[in-house]
Amino acid sequence: QVQLVESGGGLVQAGGSLRLSCAASGRTFDNDAMAWFRQAPGKEREFVAAITWSHGNTYYAGSVRGRFTISRDNAKNAIYLQMNTLKPEDTAVYYCAVDPFGRGSRNLYEYDYWGQGTQVTVSS
Repeated sequence: QVQLVESGGGLVQAGGSLRLSCAASGRTFDNDAMAWFRQAPGKEREFVAAITWSHGNTYYAGSVRGRFTISRDNAKNAIYLQMNTLKPEDTAVYYCAVDPFGRGSRNLYEYDYWGQGTQVTVSS
């Protein structure tokens, strides 16, 4: 059974940084991609960033490109999201997810496993 466990969320002032982690277990992910999505209150869940497990190709939403960096550690079966220059509009619950097609899609319906989420709050 695949399990995804996020950590690293918290409260930070605007301009600050946080690093999110997602530990994956239950099977190998060699042909998958993994991604971070986020959901703010009253809004739809949106794509943030994705990385392919095999080649490490990365994809970003325009709103975070240049500020956020997604990375992976194959040995630890983990992905990370380094978030710099945070803005109040980055406030959301952040989720990691598995894309079994390995494309790093921006479409959340192509992801079949999700973590429980970690809250990120950026104060102004």
